[in-house]
Amino acid sequence: MATLGESPRSPEAKLGMRVEDLWDVQEPQLSPNEKLNACFESIPVSAFPPPPSNQEIEIKSDATLAEAVKILAQHNILSAPVVDVDAPEDASWIDRYIGIVEFAGIVVWILHQSEPTSPRSPSSGTATAAAANGMASAPENEVLGLGSAATTSGNFFEDLTSSQLYKNTKVGDISGSFRWAPFLALERSNSFLTMLLLLSKYKMKSIPVVDLGAGRIDNIITQSAVIHMLAECAGLQWFESWGTKKLSEVGLPMVKPNQIIKVYEDEPVLQAFKLMRKKRIGGVPVIERGGSRAIGNISLQDVQFLLTAPEIYHDYRAITAKYFLTAVRSYLEKHEGAFPMSSDLITCKKDFTIKELIQLLDHEKIHRVYVIDDDGNLEGLITLRDIISRLVHEPRGYFGDFFDGVFPMPPNSRV
Repeated sequence: MATLGESPRSPEAKLGMRVEDLWDVQEPQLSPNEKLNACFESIPVSAFPPPPSNQEIEIKSDATLAEAVKILAQHNILSAPVVDVDAPEDASWIDRYIGIVEFAGIVVWILHQSEPTSPRSPSSGTATAAAANGMASAPENEVLGLGSAATTSGNFFEDLTSSQLYKNTKVGDISGSFRWAPFLALERSNSFLTMLLLLSKYKMKSIPVVDLGAGRIDNIITQSAVIHMLAECAGLQWFESWGTKKLSEVGLPMVKPNQIIKVYEDEPVLQAFKLMRKKRIGGVPVIERGGSRAIGNISLQDVQFLLTAPEIYHDYRAITAKYFLTAVRSYLEKHEGAFPMSSDLITCKKDFTIKELIQLLDHEKIHRVYVIDDDGNLEGLITLRDIISRLVHEPRGYFGDFFDGVFPMPPNSRV
């Protein structure tokens, strides 16, 4: 991580200096929180540094789900804008892009296929064969021959990744059928405050910034990118005045122990992914049976290992959460550097400062941290969104009619 004494400073640190300059000229009667709000309101999102060139990825609407999964996994990104292949060359951005496809969204679609409507045996291959032959009458879950999470065996993933349904379904075909949000984009002139509020209070994980003149996405700002920017601002007065506070001083963790959704080590890993879908959360801790200690964490994006790494799902009759954690760690050791997203459980103590927490999240490139006591028992959960929500607040009537022009939800949306 860069420090302020280094030269040249990172783009994020330079952005922090811009906030510092604004901080110094704020009215003295303003509270620190009001000062921060005013600073971020004065900076346009066009000032936010673009992502690395290898992350400037767009997915075509005629790409298959299998192709989309591979693209996202290969570039170590969780989402990408979808370009309508039928849009004319001179189309405006709202006609050029049909939405953002998320790894989590594809997971939700996959899990939707596994919802049982009858007590069919998971080993039944009749419906899978029917789908391969193009018969559309079979229910989607029967197409894959799936049972409940408790009985689903490892061949679920093998059936899925080899099925024609997975290989032939186009990204554009399932728009609106999973976490396909209204395509809410910011213009370059919108403020940092607007962006930070959307990423926190309004629960967006990433926000496209569009260049109206070019009709294209100019940048995609993620929660992780904001946390990295904050980490690079260590040492600046405005950051230190906020970042040196203890977690409890800013109301963290927001999620208490009894509110944490979890799975036990001997439960099927599919149950973990189903819980994430049902509760609309990004990850769950894996808890030892008979205790309250967490032994690992499974995130929605970890499903990539079940879709792209045959050695993890192949020939195993039951993939438990504990086995999945072990298999992923082994796979990551063999493919070091290829998959920075980790299933390791990252923890902190209640006496951490905001600054320490931000530096931990940025260094580990993760989206959640579990707060534990000295014995390793869970005491809370903190996500990227929780931290950003403690940085700014929404002034009364701030958004006004901002959301009136939001691209409407597709009529077949289930979320």
